[in-house]
This record gives sequence, structure tokens and C-alpha cells, in this order.
Amino acid sequence: MKSATLLTDPMAPSVGMVPTADRAVRPPIRLLAVIALTGACATTSTGSIPQHVAQIPLLNVHEAGIDALGEALARREITSRQLVEQYLARIDAYDQAGPALNAMIALNPKALETADLLDRERAAGKLRGPLHGVPIVIKDNYDTADLPTTGATVALATSLPARDGFQVARLREAGAIIIGKTNLHELAAGVTTVSSLGGRTRNPYDPSRNPGGSSGGTGAAVAASFAAAGMGTDTCGSVRVPAAHNNLVALRPTMGLSSRAGIIPLSHTQDVAGPIARSVRDVALLLDATVAADPADLVTMAPGVRRPASFLTGLATEALRGTRVGVLTPLFGNTPDDAEVGDVVRAAVDRLRAAGAIPVEVVVPELVALMNSSAVIDYEFKFNLMDYLAQRPGAPVASLGEILDRGLYHLDLDAQFRRRNGTAERTSETYRAALARRDVLRQTLLAAMDAHHVDVVIYPPMRQRAAKVGQAQGGGNNCQLSASTGLPALVMPAGFTADGFPVGIEFLSRAFEEPRLLAIGASMERPGSMRRAPASTPILGLETQAELRTAKQPEVRVAATETPDVKASFTWDAASSILNYDVAVSGVRPVDLMLVALHRGDAGKWGPVIAPLVRTGFVTASGQITLRDSERDDLLVGRLYVRWYTRNQPLGDGRVVVTLR
Repeated sequence: MKSATLLTDPMAPSVGMVPTADRAVRPPIRLLAVIALTGACATTSTGSIPQHVAQIPLLNVHEAGIDALGEALARREITSRQLVEQYLARIDAYDQAGPALNAMIALNPKALETADLLDRERAAGKLRGPLHGVPIVIKDNYDTADLPTTGATVALATSLPARDGFQVARLREAGAIIIGKTNLHELAAGVTTVSSLGGRTRNPYDPSRNPGGSSGGTGAAVAASFAAAGMGTDTCGSVRVPAAHNNLVALRPTMGLSSRAGIIPLSHTQDVAGPIARSVRDVALLLDATVAADPADLVTMAPGVRRPASFLTGLATEALRGTRVGVLTPLFGNTPDDAEVGDVVRAAVDRLRAAGAIPVEVVVPELVALMNSSAVIDYEFKFNLMDYLAQRPGAPVASLGEILDRGLYHLDLDAQFRRRNGTAERTSETYRAALARRDVLRQTLLAAMDAHHVDVVIYPPMRQRAAKVGQAQGGGNNCQLSASTGLPALVMPAGFTADGFPVGIEFLSRAFEEPRLLAIGASMERPGSMRRAPASTPILGLETQAELRTAKQPEVRVAATETPDVKASFTWDAASSILNYDVAVSGVRPVDLMLVALHRGDAGKWGPVIAPLVRTGFVTASGQITLRDSERDDLLVGRLYVRWYTRNQPLGDGRVVVTLR
């Protein structure tokens, strides 16, 4: 084993040289709340908890739905504070420890304080609704006024919006507790969930695989019971693919049903926001809380938009019986790699038939060709992001081009970001042609549905199971059907592969027929939900929660200095291509350290992030990175370097090359 040594510039902070032995071992992420709030999180609030509540609550949050949590709260069997503590304990046990899912990008230091407030309101007889006191997670591209909104890019690590996004504000008004924000594929631009700020998220059903994306952090967090449910966004599959890969339910709503105001955009033509949960009912409850017209997002004010009084209406009906379901056979794929997922979805179609549905094959002329040529993200992303950043004067960067120039992004996004940054103008002939094909696709699909008298069409959300972490995902682009037509789509658990990996099934209907989709989904659940908890994140004993509540939290005091002292050591195992690291930072408070990252770049030029080493809220980390062939070559010739980012220096401070001796 060779020892990789950091060569230091005389003017750079010192770097240690002690040798050590893609999974980091970090302090429990729960401590972020303590670090960020020092004494506030350490204090108890016994005055807000009714005296008759048992020290150990009767309800365990593992796999608990929103209704179960609400009923336990109503019976005073548990408090919202105890719910938050249980979820924090699960995050502590499984996010950076255990399977190291790496789903959370930040925890809310005021979650316990908010829980206490909602407990007092409940005790006083004030109830906001079914979400009162229920912890949820939010994808970190939703604006939150009390937490940075980063899009999981180091470029926006310190970006704090002036106000909550529209849906976040409605969730808070409904009494939901935002326990934290989740990792995503950087700036929502992919389907495997990797980012410069958050690293790679792992799937709780198989931690060697990705959780889907871009809302993979939300998918993994909800599947692992880090919260009751969560919110994601979907530009092309970004709530649906994580639901499929994590045995969850998710809805991509009709364009215009709900507001996108206060969400970092990827494509204004395709972006929507929607819930991810463990049941259809929980999805409906989140829709009731978040869906409304918003003058800040004019598509929600358009003529023809229909919203029910409640999305819960109709869930008790036998919606499948007699429903004609159109099967889009071309979207099942025709390669050997597609067969595994396709067989699980075909078995789900047989169960629909047994429940009274009438599956029929629907032929849509030129379906795949129209889908493949109607995406517009490449034409819109550069300009949509620029517009969002221009509305936030305190944002550290102003454009995608600046992010590229400064190397403030993950290496896996390099080719995609450069291609999209190469778009020269907001409108072009090719862009207008793609928009026109979207209209053709929508009308062609609806005409085929009418001709076959079907209420919904079905297909796999993703034709292949999740790829191994760090590898490219195959079997995509089915996501484009809903994204290009603007029609709503619901993903449900369809079953499992032979070795236990989840597979989803997608239902697409006509515009604003979300109630029909939800009723069909609820009918599909009725004979027996296909939901199965992941083995990697099992139930925790309630005694753990009691110990967490009564344990004395350490007070963290660190004197801040202008220049942090970064000490890092690396060892390189050529046989396995594993780079081991051990990093410690002093002279800066954990809350003010945004990131220490390993980058790739030529001398004198900034390059992209290969992997985060130390994240916000921590000052030490140890772990290992499996280098790909190109990254191994970069190490051998001295193109890998360490760079750190602080609240005072959000665009980076220092550069130290990693070299072999």
C-alpha cells in the first residue's frame, strides 16, 4: 500500500501526514442540531408535555403512517417532541452509521422547538389538521427561510432564502414539522442522487445501489422511516423513480395543479413538485396541505385548472373494478436487462385484472420517438437557474457558467452541465420544435386513450433496477411521457425482484384526474399493500428514544478564526482502487464549515468535486473513496486536490494537491 501525501503550499493551512486505512465514518448527523443550536437543543421542555404521558411512548415510528401518528398524538400516547426524537434516533443510527444511507443533507436545529410549540397548541385545543405535529422531510431545492437551500451544490451552500417557498409555507401552516432537508442529484439534474455538497445517497433496500433521483434523498429517508413522509420535485421522473426504487407511493401532479414558487428550477416547462410517502392516503394528505392556486406561479391560475375539495375523496371506492387500463408495451423495453423489471410489472398487471380491472394493450403511434425528442431541459436549465439566482441577491454565484468555472459541482455532472451551459439563446428553432412535439405527443396519447376507451395507461417508471452506486443508470426515459404531456402520473409498489429489490408501476391519466389515480392506487393497496420495510434500517427499541431524551447533550464551543486549519491524510490501495482518508479541521465552528472536498483539476485551474470529505456541521471525517479508472490516473499524475469552503469563504479557500511519495 502506497501512502498518498498532501504537498502543501507554504502559505496554505497546515496538513497532517498520518497514514490511515466510498463510505465515510462521521459523527452522528443528529449532533448537527446540537452544534447549530448549542444550548437550545440540550434543554428539555417538560412543561409542554402532559404529566400523564409515559416516559417511554407507546408508538414506534417505524413504518408508521400519518394517521397512526395523529391518532397516537390525539390519545396523548406520544408527543410531537417524542416523534422528532424517535426520527432523529433513526437518522443517527442509519444515515451516517449502519448502512450509511447519506439521505440527509441538513437537520433542522429548531425541530424540537417547533414540536414543543405544536404540543402546547394541541394541549390548548388548537389543532391545525392531520399534519399537526407530524415530522416530514423536504428536498433541498425547496426554499426554506430558516435553513439554507442548496440544491445540493457547494455553490449554494450558504444560500439562505428570504422566505419559505409556497408549498413549504403551507406545510408549516398545516402543522408539519420539517425535521430536515434531503440530498438530491445536484440541482435536480439526474436520476441517481449524487452531489458535490451531499455526496452519494444509498438505497436502504440495497446500499450498494442508488435510490433513484433526483429526489433520492427524500425517497431513501421516507423508506427508512426518517420521517412520516416527504416532498420532492419531478422534472423527468424525480419523484417517481425514487418511489419505484424505494417501494413507495409518489404523485407527479398535472402541470398547474400546485405551485413551483420558491423551488430551484430545472425546466419551467417540465418542473412540478409532489409528495413521496408509504401509502396513497399519506400522499393525499400531503396534497390537501400543499395544493392551491398561487399568483406567483401563473400556471396555477390558468383556465381549466381543477382542484378537488379534498384528495381523500374516493379513496374508499373500488375504483379498479371495471376500469379499462391501457398497457403501453413499448415502454416495458425489449432488451435482456429490461426483462427483470418488466416481469414484475406484468405480474402486477395480472393482480389488477384479478381485482376487476380490464387491461388492454394500447398502441400510440411513434410513442417512443416523440418522447425521446420532446425533452426541453437542455434548452431551459441555464436560463431558469440564472433567473432564480438573480432573484436572490445574496446567492454566492450568479450562473451555471460561474459554477463550472469555479469547479463548484460534482464530477458526474460535468458533461451534462457543460452541454446545457452551451445553449446560446433562450429560444431557437430546435427548442420550438421540441415544444411542438410535446403537443403532438399529448394529443396522440389522448387520442389513443379515447380510441381504446381506457381511463389510465400503465408502464414501468424505470425499465431496469437501480444501478450500483457510482455507475450509470440504464432503462430510463419512461419518465418523459408524463413530463412532456403535462399529465399526472402515480407510482405504486409493484413487487420485488427475485433478490428483494423494489419495482414500481406507473399509472398516467388525463389532466387533473388525480382523484381517479389516487382511488385506483388505494384500490390496488386494498388486497394487501406491496409495501415492505427495508432490512437495512430495522425497528429501534423505544428504550433508545427514552435514553435520547434524557441524555445530556454536549455543549460545543469552538473559537472561530479567519483561516481554518485543515489536517488531512490519505492512503492509496492500488489493488482495490480505494483511497482512504482522515480529515480534521480546527479554527472554525462546525456550523460555519460548509464543506471539505476532494476535487479533480489541472494546475492553476479549478475542477469539479469527486467526493465530499467533511460536510456542514462536522469538523472531522474518515472514510474511503473507490476511484474510477480516470480518477485513479488523476491521482497518479497529481490532478487531485483538497479544497475547503466556509461561511466566510463560500466559494472556496485553499487548494492542496494530493500526491504519492
